Amino acid sequence: MLSISPFRWISQYYFGFFFVYGIYTPFWALWLKSEGVASTDIGLIMGLAFGTRCLANLLVTPRIHRADWYVPMLRVLTLLSIGLIAAHLFAVPHLLWIALATVLFNAFFGPIIPLSDTLANYYTNMKILDYGRTRLWGSVAFIVGSLVVGWIVAHWGNDWILYTALLGMSATFLISLRAPNPKPVTQTETEVVRPKLVELLKNKQVLKFLALVSLIQGSHAAYYSFSSVYWKSVGHSEEIIGYLWSLGVIAEICIFALSRRLFGAWSIRAMFLLSSCAVAVRWGVTACTTHLVALVFIQLLHSLTFAVAHLATIRYIQQAVPERMVALQSLYNAIPLGAVIALMTAISGWGFEHWGAHIFWVMALMGGMALFVRLDPTPSVRQMDLAKRPS
Repeated sequence: MLSISPFRWISQYYFGFFFVYGIYTPFWALWLKSEGVASTDIGLIMGLAFGTRCLANLLVTPRIHRADWYVPMLRVLTLLSIGLIAAHLFAVPHLLWIALATVLFNAFFGPIIPLSDTLANYYTNMKILDYGRTRLWGSVAFIVGSLVVGWIVAHWGNDWILYTALLGMSATFLISLRAPNPKPVTQTETEVVRPKLVELLKNKQVLKFLALVSLIQGSHAAYYSFSSVYWKSVGHSEEIIGYLWSLGVIAEICIFALSRRLFGAWSIRAMFLLSSCAVAVRWGVTACTTHLVALVFIQLLHSLTFAVAHLATIRYIQQAVPERMVALQSLYNAIPLGAVIALMTAISGWGFEHWGAHIFWVMALMGGMALFVRLDPTPSVRQMDLAKRPS
């Protein structure tokens, strides 16, 4: 089997996966609409998909707790995702079958993000790669996927949303067939015990960590769902809105690329404080003005509100003993990036309807609240785990 460096393996896998993610997130509802699915049913199907990813990350992903399982399971999940994308071709025009295919697809697609991040964490802890410079290829691919499929759909039709996702996932599977060298190995001679999420959720530091990240990442809910609608309503064109969204992702990429140089000497708490302040400023400005210069400024702040918080989260998870990294990564994807954003999206929908842009003040308030959630910097998650072990 052909072997390559861990950086090449993970960065290329990130590129393939997030290329498909850049198709799925903006365009899947459009494909459903083109197949004649009603808007209400689209909302139900996408809600089921979102819920399935959360459940999969809570119930399935933590079971993959041995380092030597990471790469084989990514291959299996990728192959199953290919099959479920293809199943959509045979599911139309039956709504029930489309819903079933979507739910099953997300059950296998959802765990890929925390598992691939855990693999990157493994090699980062071994000083083999830089997480930020590796993860940025996912952000690049998201933009490429969105732009490519947007162009293809405009010229060839909505059917190519599904075809391009299928081709992208197939390429990702082929990428995964090579072996990273050195291979990930479970770093213990004793039998690894799978951590229970219930036990982690009883740990006060883990709960404070999840609360902090939920406030920061959950504050993006109104932006993800209603910023485009709001900016369009005040006269900005779709082209300008597209440029603004791309600018936010480009700012995120820059932070990932320079993460070690910019934040290598920063503590995790300092990074979270910076991100929390940026959240309060970003959404406060969003609530006050729609001037184009101001919108460029708030999109540049995406580098701090999302990227810096994500890097701080990854560094926190990297401190855990290896067998707990997958569990913590699963909780991060299921709760702050899953359930909390889903809840805040629902709240934002009601708030935007009744308050308009003032809903962004609620998002700014979440940044202010995050400033008061203090993670104990002294024992790390790893140190807490070791302290519980018998000497």
